[in-house]
Amino acid sequence: MSRFLGQIRQLGYVVDDIEQAMDYWSRVLGVGPFFYNERVPIENYRYRGEAYDVHNSVALANSGFMQVELIQTRNDAPSMYRDFKQASGTGLQHVAYWTESFDEDVVRLTGQGFEIAMSGEVGRNGRFVYFDTEYHPGTVIELSEVAGPKGEMFRLIREASETWDGNDPVRPFPDLGRL
Repeated sequence: MSRFLGQIRQLGYVVDDIEQAMDYWSRVLGVGPFFYNERVPIENYRYRGEAYDVHNSVALANSGFMQVELIQTRNDAPSMYRDFKQASGTGLQHVAYWTESFDEDVVRLTGQGFEIAMSGEVGRNGRFVYFDTEYHPGTVIELSEVAGPKGEMFRLIREASETWDGNDPVRPFPDLGRL
């Protein structure tokens, strides 16, 4: 376990073709099912202090307690994903820690000198921040709030992986408004 913020709970990969990546991860690596959203509804998105309209496709699946996130940018809006792709191509872009104490953890980390590079929210209690920490490819740190519906969605995704038989490898995201 990390002494930083507990367990790393997610590995985030930037990919060129999310459909191809989901197929590879599920068929070859046996990870799934993937829950896919062609356009994640990100609100209050900011990158380096500026607001932008991003269009990202995201797929989530678990392998045990570790969640795999596949991310494909669909527009050229400034983001850490776009920067990573331009600098490194594709691959592991971030590790994520999950928290139910989002505000306190953000205050603690910024107080330790960490700078927020990217932030936004996905539904109620679904805020996220990415810190400017990529000193080695794939080491950006995301802090993801999981106190409400987003945490419930993550639980449902993990539970689906526990009984997954290889069928129906791509499914729609659960509706956060109904969780």
